[in-house]
Amino acid sequence: MKTIRCILKEGKERPLEGFHPWIFSGALDQIDDSFEPGDLVRVFSSEEKFLGIGYLNPHSQIAIRMLTFEEEAINESFFERRILKAAALRGRFFDERTNAFRLIHSEGDFLPGLIVDRYAGYLVLQILTAGMEKWRDVIVSILQKEFNPAGIYEKDESDWRTTEGLQKRMGRLAGSEPPDFVEILENGLGFIVDIHGGQKTGFFLDQRESRRRAGELSSGRRVLNCFAYTGGFSLYAAAGGARETVSVESSEPALNTARVHFERNGLAGPAHTFVREDVFDYLRASRQEFDMIILDPPAFCKGRHQIQPASRGYKDINLWAMKRLAPEGLLFTFSCSSHIEPDLFQKIIFGAAKDARKPVRILAKTSHPPDHPISIFHPEGEYLKGLLCQVG
Repeated sequence: MKTIRCILKEGKERPLEGFHPWIFSGALDQIDDSFEPGDLVRVFSSEEKFLGIGYLNPHSQIAIRMLTFEEEAINESFFERRILKAAALRGRFFDERTNAFRLIHSEGDFLPGLIVDRYAGYLVLQILTAGMEKWRDVIVSILQKEFNPAGIYEKDESDWRTTEGLQKRMGRLAGSEPPDFVEILENGLGFIVDIHGGQKTGFFLDQRESRRRAGELSSGRRVLNCFAYTGGFSLYAAAGGARETVSVESSEPALNTARVHFERNGLAGPAHTFVREDVFDYLRASRQEFDMIILDPPAFCKGRHQIQPASRGYKDINLWAMKRLAPEGLLFTFSCSSHIEPDLFQKIIFGAAKDARKPVRILAKTSHPPDHPISIFHPEGEYLKGLLCQVG
């Protein structure tokens, strides 16, 4: 593959010397002619110091994403080494009770633009950038050779691809087509995943540890799960001995899947109910008190221009949840918006507590599970944050 040469403007090498993997377009000074989006690029400082190798897309605000800060060949062996290291990390955390997890997490595994999720015997691939797109066939070949999956499915519907000048795409890449529902295990609980039509790659794998913690805290409690999707938090709560669970979700198909999850795990019964309704409307209208409320909404903020309205939305939903908690109830609240930073999220919860006139204590802060690692050099990779609070 062709490799071109790029020189940065004076002083713009400093983030790279701190191993940050992104170079923005305004940092570029000189670049070879005749390049194509996705080409490999050797990066030098204004003083001709070698800084590393990445791939280029001048049509994106993030013009270069770094693959390495060393002098090494970028070839099939390079990608194979990185993929095997990512797999080895997961092998330290998961046993036969969990067969669904993120195998490769983009910058967190030093493979920017590449996401691979495992669902039992199937792998779901997302390629978000023009640079990684050029290595797509190589990556699929490595995944086949090293993991021998029943099938590899591509689910590239992200808006990132549009930003990178790539078309959105879905379909089988290798092996067999995934069935309509793939059965998985997570901490011994059974779920069914719709790879083709489900959210993200089919399931919210990044909330596994928070679901487990919620289950451990649920014994004897009345639990309200807002934005329940297919009922993951509710199922863990029921398995943990919750006296009652209520799952509120606006999607009827998602709620139907939640009901199936309860039935398949032998937990269905009158104590566990499912409500199709807008969460904001439900919380405003309800007069029932709960011992635990889980707020895991979709991303309210998808760009910096949405921070203010998103903050108002987070504050409103948390304020109403606090009003529906019994004394000393637990609120497990989350934001998956990368633009809502942890400090801002905590300030939003402070504002909600102040307006609700409730004493609130933070018992724990949560973030990514180990299969969604965050590079210390790339803090932008931290998108998920949660607060476990006692209210009243």
